[in-house]
Amino acid sequence: MKEVLKKPLITEKYNALAEKLGQYTFMVDRKASKTEIKDEIEKVYEVKVDAIRTMIYGGKRKTRYTKKGFVEGRTAAYKKAVVTLKDGDTIDFYSNL
Repeated sequence: MKEVLKKPLITEKYNALAEKLGQYTFMVDRKASKTEIKDEIEKVYEVKVDAIRTMIYGGKRKTRYTKKGFVEGRTAAYKKAVVTLKDGDTIDFYSNL
């Protein structure tokens, strides 16, 4: 069984989206489909999902200079899902702190 939802993305931009439009953003498994994401969010957070948009971000090349010279690498690639909830539904990420 794969883990569909990895973590919610919580930034100022995404908090503003949640307050104004009822849209919440999650980092999800790259192979997860929209129906799997919808089912998982409805099960975990007990809300009704209206729409889902997904985006796949490729990893970026990074270079930094250290004592031993230049070190090259890549950041990890990931898939992001923006979930729009039905009117009246909200998700509180800070309830279990």
